[in-house]
Amino acid sequence: MNCQSLRRFLSALASAALLLVCSPSTLVAEPDKPAKLSEPLLFSFAQMCDTQLGMGGYEHDVKTFGLAVDQINRMKPDFVVICGDLVGKANEKSWADFKRIKAGFKIPCHCAAGNHDVGNKPTAESLRLYRETIGKDYYSIEHKGYTFVIANTQLWKAPLAGESEKHDAWFKAALVAAKKKASPVVVVVHYPLFVKTPDEKENYYNIAPEKRMELLKLCEENGVVAFLAGHTHKLIINQYKGIQLVNGETTSKNVDKRPMGFRWWDVAPKGKMVHRFVELEGMDK
Repeated sequence: MNCQSLRRFLSALASAALLLVCSPSTLVAEPDKPAKLSEPLLFSFAQMCDTQLGMGGYEHDVKTFGLAVDQINRMKPDFVVICGDLVGKANEKSWADFKRIKAGFKIPCHCAAGNHDVGNKPTAESLRLYRETIGKDYYSIEHKGYTFVIANTQLWKAPLAGESEKHDAWFKAALVAAKKKASPVVVVVHYPLFVKTPDEKENYYNIAPEKRMELLKLCEENGVVAFLAGHTHKLIINQYKGIQLVNGETTSKNVDKRPMGFRWWDVAPKGKMVHRFVELEGMDK
């Protein structure tokens, strides 16, 4: 390589490095190197994604969900969240099996609704069935100084007159209320706001840009420290202005060929949180 070529190469390398540093959102290159808390542990919780009975084969998914319940019980977190797509088809058998397996948790389990649960375009009827079968599709809980806001991203992805407006008002009020208490917020949903960059175009895997930026602004202004989602069936880790955005592994089918499993979160005071992957045990039995 001559001097001129070397200068061009170094210049391009420097530009790429600058772009990476300045970008408001970057994919973490090595997401499986678990960080350690620098402050005392306050509590831990598990993040599951897309149990989606039927996605990886119905009997397979029933088995893996059950294995995850047993493994998480042994690890004794304070609670578990499931980031939507609880079932593959929202029918009587799937819901009965999901509820039976979920009942095995010895800790609280908080579920977000996914597109397979309430429909790609939710209706008053699909929401009614979900609420009667599983419970509320949006709500918040407080735990040891933190606020967990479980939202219904289908009402952002495919707005439903009357329902989306109520959901939006509730979401904003929940964030504002947490901020007044100086309570760090963790949002738990199904759809990620974005996959690669905040300004990406809308596709099947994200929320439309105008709504996305509105929500990111709300999160930024009201103390959101983490935004946990599913839907993509692959591990995606982003950062946006101090907010961790994490789509975890599933127990049904991972399109990136990662092992089945879930994310384990350790939480310290003042919004300090770290996570790591936990591989599902017992698959060979």
